[in-house]
Amino acid sequence: MSFLRPGGDRGMKRLFHGLLLAAAVVFTAGLLADSLWLLGIGTWTLIAALLVELVHRP
Repeated sequence: MSFLRPGGDRGMKRLFHGLLLAAAVVFTAGLLADSLWLLGIGTWTLIAALLVELVHRP
């Protein structure tokens, strides 16, 4: 059972931080390019990061 490992939280934290970084990059690119679809992708990526943090919180 790999989810019972003590180091298992590290992977979820890494996923959360990666999604936050991706959201910031895509959202900023959307602002600079004045592109609504990039803003939408950045927003949904941020929502995904927050849901991962919310659901995984021990």
